[in-house]
Amino acid sequence: MTLLSGDPRPGGGLNGASGGGLGDEASPYPGEAPIRVGLTAREQVETRWGLVLVVFMRLLAVLWIIQGLLQWSAFMVPHDDLFDHLRMTQSAAVMFFSVIDFLAAVGLWLATPWGGVLWLFAAISQIFVAASVRQVIAPSWIASDVVLIVLYFALTFQAGRPHRGA
Repeated sequence: MTLLSGDPRPGGGLNGASGGGLGDEASPYPGEAPIRVGLTAREQVETRWGLVLVVFMRLLAVLWIIQGLLQWSAFMVPHDDLFDHLRMTQSAAVMFFSVIDFLAAVGLWLATPWGGVLWLFAAISQIFVAASVRQVIAPSWIASDVVLIVLYFALTFQAGRPHRGA
């Protein structure tokens, strides 16, 4: 907890600093920095990768919303009776992806950890369904899902990696 006036903790001083200035190493509470202005070069690099990851997740969210809308349109506005002409596995896949795509999109847009996990589940499910159940998902989605998964892991790794000397 950072206070703006005198700190009652041992070491006193303004904002818990015992001596000379902001981020003083002699603070009795290491790791609790007082108010800091600006970012170090290292933090700027980490923030840049974090921003790239969030933008990527938001773009994925838009793509997954479009996919969800397409799945919903398959049984909300069918050209002919969807469930009379499709096999049970195809109908189940359409219903599953109509729900999971929207849930993944919300989690991705919010840039939450569960959103990334849910999106990975949805993307891997798409790969599995495209490979096993025909005429539900185009086989071209297998390659695009693999590329997006690799990109997601690369950006997540870069955003979470401690950068040295930057």
